[in-house]
Amino acid sequence: MKKGFGVMKIAMPYNHGRLNEHFGISQEFVVFNVEDGKINGKQVISSSTLQHNHGGLADLFTREGVKVIIAGGIGPPMLNALQSVGFEVVTGASGDAEKVASDFLSGQLATSSIGCNHACDGHEHL
Repeated sequence: MKKGFGVMKIAMPYNHGRLNEHFGISQEFVVFNVEDGKINGKQVISSSTLQHNHGGLADLFTREGVKVIIAGGIGPPMLNALQSVGFEVVTGASGDAEKVASDFLSGQLATSSIGCNHACDGHEHL
C-alpha cells in the first residue's frame, strides 16, 4: 500500500511513549491506525508472553491488521519471520513513537542500522 492513501496500521515496540529499540524484549507494542496518510488513533497491546516468539508476534500483528512494522534493533531471525509473511519492516528508527509514525508517513523517517546482532541486557534481539 502506498503511504498516504487508504487505511493501514503501523506497529512498533513501545516503552513509555517511545519506540522501544529492543524489539525482542518489548512487552508491549503500539498500533497506529492510519487513514489517508494521517494517524487517527492508536492502541497499546501487550506482548509480554510473546518475547522472542517469532510466530506468536507475527500472528499478533496479523490479527491486529498491521501492514508495517517500525523497529529500532531487530535480529535477523525475527526480521526474516516478519518479512516472510508479508510485513513491511523498517529498522533503525528511534524516538517518540508518534513522531516516528508521522515521519514514516511523510517520508521523513530517519533510520540508522539495519538490524541488531549483539546481546543487550542479557537478551539477544530476535
